[in-house]
Amino acid sequence: MKILFQGDSITDAGRDYSNFHDMGEGYPKYATAMLIDSYPDIDFEFINLGISGHRTENLLERLESDFIDIQPDIVSILIGVNDIWHRYLVPPINTSYEQTAENYRKILTAIKEKTNAKIFMIQPFLIGLDWLRPELEELKKTVDGLAEEFADVYLRLDEIFLADEQWQKDNSFYSDDGVHPNSNGSCFIGEQYFKALSPLAESLTND
Repeated sequence: MKILFQGDSITDAGRDYSNFHDMGEGYPKYATAMLIDSYPDIDFEFINLGISGHRTENLLERLESDFIDIQPDIVSILIGVNDIWHRYLVPPINTSYEQTAENYRKILTAIKEKTNAKIFMIQPFLIGLDWLRPELEELKKTVDGLAEEFADVYLRLDEIFLADEQWQKDNSFYSDDGVHPNSNGSCFIGEQYFKALSPLAESLTND
């Protein structure tokens, strides 16, 4: 079972670019360990092609080489925060919600049409940075809508964080900068990923 992780720095998490089987230090590291431990009879191949700083536009640019050519059984995608975050860079990169939606839709449509992959979408999230929250809420509307149309599994990660008692008590437990998960946050996301993906992995194994 070939599982492809795609996204930005949260998926990249310091992975070795010379070895796409390296999971880095983020949630893919924890999720894959749990999958291997729980399903010893499944021959997994895990591929991480997340790249720090990438936006939906960048994923679209590498659609053929880093999605279609891989021909995964499952592709998971966590993308979108940089589409809003990079509006505040100097100089800014202004990506509208409409452009984000168009880019993402093209990616998902191509996966549906050119692969047999099941699509696992992950809701963009913030662990802190309350000032960016209104823009994230708008972004979530876009991603939620696309997930309803395209996703075989949708992990509503931002909502999970918001409901988490530890997050409510002290969200810095999960992140040092409000965006990138620390080891606590990466492990937490890995656990949520594992729980959401397990039924899909089991169904593919039984087919």
